[in-house]
Amino acid sequence: MTPCTPAPPQNRDSSERLSGSIERVTFHSEATGFCVLRVKVKGHRDLVTVVGSAASVTAGEFLECLGVWANDRQHGLQFKANELKSVPPTTLEGIEKYLGSGMVKGIGPHFAKKLVKAFGVDVFDVIEQTPERLQELDGIGPKRRQKVASAWAEQKSIREIMVFLQSHGVGTSRSVRIYKTYGDEAIDKVRENPYRLALDIHGIGFKTADSLAQRLGIGMQSLIRAQAGVRHALQEWSGDGHCAAFRDKLIEMAVQLLEIPENVIVQAIAEELAEENLVSELIDGQEALFLTPLYRAETGCASNLLRLRQGTLPWGDIDTAKAIPWVEEKTGLTLSESQKAAVAQVLCNKVSVITGGPGVGKTTLVNSILKILRAKRVNIGLCAPTGRAAKRLTESTGLEAKTVHRLLEFDPQEHAFKHNEDSPLDLDVLVIDEASMMDVVLMNQLLKAVPSGAALLIVGDVDQLPSVGPGAVLADIIASGQIPTVRLTEIFRQAATSQIIVNAHKINQGQIPKAETSGEKSDFYCIYADTPEDVFAKLIHVVTERIPKRWGFHPVNDIQVLTPMNRGGLGARSLNVELQARLNGDSEPKITKYGSTYAPGDKVIQNVNNYDKEVFNGDIGTVQTIDLEESLLQIQFDDRLVEYEFNELDEISLAYATSIHKSQGSEYPVVVIPLAMSHYLLLERNLLYTGVTRGKQLVVIVAQPKALGMAVRTQRSQKRLTNLVERLGRAVT
Repeated sequence: MTPCTPAPPQNRDSSERLSGSIERVTFHSEATGFCVLRVKVKGHRDLVTVVGSAASVTAGEFLECLGVWANDRQHGLQFKANELKSVPPTTLEGIEKYLGSGMVKGIGPHFAKKLVKAFGVDVFDVIEQTPERLQELDGIGPKRRQKVASAWAEQKSIREIMVFLQSHGVGTSRSVRIYKTYGDEAIDKVRENPYRLALDIHGIGFKTADSLAQRLGIGMQSLIRAQAGVRHALQEWSGDGHCAAFRDKLIEMAVQLLEIPENVIVQAIAEELAEENLVSELIDGQEALFLTPLYRAETGCASNLLRLRQGTLPWGDIDTAKAIPWVEEKTGLTLSESQKAAVAQVLCNKVSVITGGPGVGKTTLVNSILKILRAKRVNIGLCAPTGRAAKRLTESTGLEAKTVHRLLEFDPQEHAFKHNEDSPLDLDVLVIDEASMMDVVLMNQLLKAVPSGAALLIVGDVDQLPSVGPGAVLADIIASGQIPTVRLTEIFRQAATSQIIVNAHKINQGQIPKAETSGEKSDFYCIYADTPEDVFAKLIHVVTERIPKRWGFHPVNDIQVLTPMNRGGLGARSLNVELQARLNGDSEPKITKYGSTYAPGDKVIQNVNNYDKEVFNGDIGTVQTIDLEESLLQIQFDDRLVEYEFNELDEISLAYATSIHKSQGSEYPVVVIPLAMSHYLLLERNLLYTGVTRGKQLVVIVAQPKALGMAVRTQRSQKRLTNLVERLGRAVT
């Protein structure tokens, strides 16, 4: 029996009892429990609409509720339940509907009918106690029998967790993930320390865990709450890119978050330091506090870079006076004087950095260096942070490039990379492309797996947005002055014909881009609008009609909308809903989960690293199939087809529009960027520069003029608090 959170209190004197079988679940929010049900009630000719709140409801269940009748102006007569409980059905019709609802993986409407016909009202007992009897049915082998029995047992456990969470005022949408993380001990573990949910379960934040903790009796000023709050405040701060926070800032953030006296926070920090969850260090003479993993990552980056600087060159001595003419002859390209100097510098150092914007010859330079090194028969490895960046690196070099995660080979059983300091990569030279995207944690994981005898070439555009994760690794390496760096600035003649490249450099220099205003075709346009609503309307028209008709680009496969933010009328979420309706609205079947609806043909993006599936944050794919009976959805990511259970769909979101941050490391045939004053807090030069440089063949900015001007002029980015420059600078040069 499933008790449910009551709706707002009503007059008990006028309450009635209502019971019947659930024919259809019209709406159910897994986050809040709110539901709209169509119920078959004895004595009522038509189905009754019941509105209430339930942890879990399934068609076919028998419903008992207490509430009042109300005549809703929009929806008509409804029964508003303030108490609602459901029990498994007892009628054959109800059982069939219940089993066929998709709640048990492996049982769809067709199989449900066969089960009920074979076992009647005993079907639940058969599945739970004697599942081997399922093989009496045609087409049911041991594998499917096991699948159904396991899914049934899992569903029971998940329901218990859902009821537990709902009874303590917490949304139930993460119940499946809680169960998969903690197993049958889930409720005990949550009772013991509810704050672990915020650390362990994707999608559950500190506030949700804190609310649960208080309902379980954990005091506002308890040390366990204060310590969890301090860690959370520091994690939120690292979400803005910082590796540490000054003590005063951390105390201020924690007091604001927890609303408790400062002395409790100070005590919590002391406990966290004693338990080695935090590390204290002076930065610019002030005490800064690091989360221990970030401290280790930053110190690891520094020590590994300094380690790799040492030793002899793996390719031996190369006479660049001979090598450069040789590579020019082999490639048929003439290197500029700055490129020749860069080749010589890289070939004389074990660790080097190449940075520069689009069109300045980074690719030509890297290819020339690689061609020379291949002639020396050294073992070269290539990697990039994202799948798309790795694919582009493969295309530009002709050599296989991997994502960092695939290069290091994640082991799902150990939850760690196979390659590390004890099992280094087998290579003589490693090239890291799109290094501006590398946060301090991933860079440390990579660097410690590079053998001491190997050389390292770091390539990236330091003027782009820094990594989504903590740190400013590329910028800090360059700023330290400890690693030889080549900064390319000359735009080559061929690149200068592209207005995308010319305008990207203008933006980077704080100048308004020069956009085509005549009827002539260009690769860069600005379309001006008066209001955010006008920006929205013009953008939708440009994406769905104007660009496809004039240039022939596919509106889903070729065009990518990049927006400064996720929320708001011009945020990715709002734009995705409209673009999905316009571009893929008729596709069936559909599945709605975690507030989003998906159908075959939808463009989607992965939002978290999933090492088991080998799909990583920022990977974009297309929904291929949806199996409502098996509760499975398949997504094509480049050349890989990846399967998701419906309860895993909180890992993805629609990607007709994405944030500019998410686009780092990717390139698209067409990029469309909305800019409005409603974005004013996020309008910055490096954000616009990053967005524009994602476009290969066409860039269209749809903007309020004032917003475009603000984006070009503004360089307010707060300097990330890191200590990598200082750590590298401690080395004796």
